[in-house]
Amino acid sequence: MGSGKSSIGRLLAKERELYFLDTDSMIESLEGKDVTKIFADEGENYFRLLELKTVQWLNSSVENAVISTGGGMIAHCEGLKEVGKIIYLNLPFEAILSRLDAAELAKRPLFSDLKKAEQMYTQRHAIYSKKADIIIDADADMQGVLTRICAEIDAANL
Repeated sequence: MGSGKSSIGRLLAKERELYFLDTDSMIESLEGKDVTKIFADEGENYFRLLELKTVQWLNSSVENAVISTGGGMIAHCEGLKEVGKIIYLNLPFEAILSRLDAAELAKRPLFSDLKKAEQMYTQRHAIYSKKADIIIDADADMQGVLTRICAEIDAANL
């Protein structure tokens, strides 16, 4: 959450002439409401089911695209590795908080309790580090992060 996945993903897609997809936006389109409202109306478990449905669709329907996933998708959805390579934008929790203003924090239901959010960050960091094909230090400007990602993709011949 808040690492810059969507912003960097758009830049990477443009750089590599690929389509860009954002799973949270896809889910919002499917449900006709934003993630915050889905959490409020239906709960986190329902949202996780929508994420799983999205992963299944991506796996069967999408190729050659940059996909920005919701922050919990890699932790809660099996099968993401089958969709494609996973790039983890690693950013310290404090840096994430410094990037998000009050309005942005309000749009993120799992940031309503910062202590719990930090605990979740710690848990997810371990999962992301284990599952990622590429780990990028994202504590830099967007162009710097994009350059690092492209260099890693090229080095790994992805």
